[in-house]
Amino acid sequence: MNETLYLRPTSFLYGKSAGDAVGDGRAAWLAGGPVAFSLVEMIEVSPAGVKRARAGISELRASSEGDVRRKLTRLTEKRPPLCGLAFDEPRLMGIVNVTPDSFSDGGRLADAEAAISHAAGLAEAGADIIDIGGESTRPGSDPVSAGEELARVLPVLEHARELKSLTSIDTRKPAVMRRAAACGVDIINDVSALSYDPDSLAAAVETNMPVVLMHAKGDPKVMQDDPVYDNVVLEVFDYLEERISAAGAAGIPRSRIVADPGIGFGKTVAHNLELLASLALFHGLGVPILLGVSRKRFIGALSGEADPVRRGPGSISAGLLGFSQGVQMLRVHDVAETRQALRIWRATVC
Repeated sequence: MNETLYLRPTSFLYGKSAGDAVGDGRAAWLAGGPVAFSLVEMIEVSPAGVKRARAGISELRASSEGDVRRKLTRLTEKRPPLCGLAFDEPRLMGIVNVTPDSFSDGGRLADAEAAISHAAGLAEAGADIIDIGGESTRPGSDPVSAGEELARVLPVLEHARELKSLTSIDTRKPAVMRRAAACGVDIINDVSALSYDPDSLAAAVETNMPVVLMHAKGDPKVMQDDPVYDNVVLEVFDYLEERISAAGAAGIPRSRIVADPGIGFGKTVAHNLELLASLALFHGLGVPILLGVSRKRFIGALSGEADPVRRGPGSISAGLLGFSQGVQMLRVHDVAETRQALRIWRATVC
């Protein structure tokens, strides 16, 4: 009988109480800290169904089962820096959509000069990474050619190398990945987890760039047409684990991989809420976690705010929920506002 075990950290601790609990063995650091956890929900899936149980850290450490110990190590080991960026504190990725049909700003940055100025402003506001994309992947969007995507982003990428922040290219096309690498971009951020084009894995290997692998159910054009899961949390985890394995087999080490559960990409509001409630489980992938919730539809659905630009408070609230579960990176539109909220959060809990 095939059985799969998942470990979801719970009972989170922060600040001095976290340090004390880790010191006396009652808790463990989640992905190296600064968040700790003292309990784990053990989820065992088999053809007979799903079994759930809770266990403490000391009990798990004493387990004779090698699989349990390996999975606990994945949850607790410190993540290595990404392009020199350490995860000793939460990191922010600022969004620059160089597209005429962006859901979040209505194409305000489709002009290269406006996009360049905005990127500089995000870097000045404290973005650790500037994420530049030339193809909208919002629900219902149509694909664009690699040539059109490059025409949009290249002028911005040429200037972005002068910024003090790291840069990432938000693309699913290998031709764009390669040109971005030639421009000095640091990271590939692919909503298709390097699956959109058969050449994407090879391109990522050739560029030697770290990659963000995101989960999306279906193509952006139709992904919100009644997405269905048996268990959204475990299915997203399994998909990301498979894509991490595929990247590793192609020659991309786990130390150069970030995982993104893909909030809003082929998920209902209920699916998104389930994922947000179980984000800590994704640390079991053994890589840093990137969370993208900024201005998304589920925030509008829950708050009644139709205008994406006015969803900043809800975006920050969802982002802090991610940080409280040890998420290492947050992809945001409103960098200055999120940075301010993060400072207060860290001062009070860490």
